[in-house]
Amino acid sequence: QVQLVESGGGLVQPGGSLRLSCAASTSAFSLYTTGWYRQAQGNQRELVATMTSGGNTIYADSVKGRFTIFRDNAKSTVYLQMNSLKPEDTAVYYCKLNYYVTDYWGKGTLVTVSS
Repeated sequence: QVQLVESGGGLVQPGGSLRLSCAASTSAFSLYTTGWYRQAQGNQRELVATMTSGGNTIYADSVKGRFTIFRDNAKSTVYLQMNSLKPEDTAVYYCKLNYYVTDYWGKGTLVTVSS
């Protein structure tokens, strides 16, 4: 069982930046597709960004040009750099690892964008 621990959430003003981190308890991290998802209150969980083991990325239209997903396989960690944050980015952000039919989820970290 792979454990995922997210960190880096918090309160930030509109236009500000945050970097989320997700550390995984696996030495096979490089084999996994990594992803960030978010769930705002009252909404369904949605994809924010993913990065495959080969480095291919997918972003939600709402975050393109503002958010960047990247990973450090040596540290078994995936990051989400969030710039130009908007109030509508407020949500609990979850990290996910995927390998074929197996998914692992973190417990989430809260990001609040408010003045």
